[in-house]
Amino acid sequence: MDTASAPPDLESLLADVKPDSAGLLAALHRIQAAYGYVPPAAIPLLAARLDTTPAKVFGAISFYSEIRSQPPPQVSIGWCSGPACRLKGSDNIRRALEAVLGISLGQSTADNGVGLRLVQCDGTCTLAPLLRLDGRYRGPLSVGEAIRLARELKTKGETPT
Repeated sequence: MDTASAPPDLESLLADVKPDSAGLLAALHRIQAAYGYVPPAAIPLLAARLDTTPAKVFGAISFYSEIRSQPPPQVSIGWCSGPACRLKGSDNIRRALEAVLGISLGQSTADNGVGLRLVQCDGTCTLAPLLRLDGRYRGPLSVGEAIRLARELKTKGETPT
């Protein structure tokens, strides 16, 4: 890892967190911004800083869907579950992605190269059925286009043996 881009150590990142500041969520967001997720080592440290238990910190991490406890996949595919997408065949697109990538909704490939997650409708129905590829909209898509996309992403993540 390039040390110029390495995240700060947890101690310095949480140096200003105080027990009575009620800053748990803000601290979790700060850690995730630095690391891409909240590493396990941060939980007891943050609990000590806030004078609470690691269980309560973990409870907050598991409650808030935007806080990750695992490194994010290199590429994130968001499958839209909105009515317009589903009426236009997005269930078939999801099944095709799952089959090609070998994962289910909410999972990542073994190498953490590609993750497939549920996203809610945000009103971009003119693109239905759509996917969000690292936050960028791709649609309207056919099942064939989704299969080609999944194969391309899967191939990029594979290393020669």
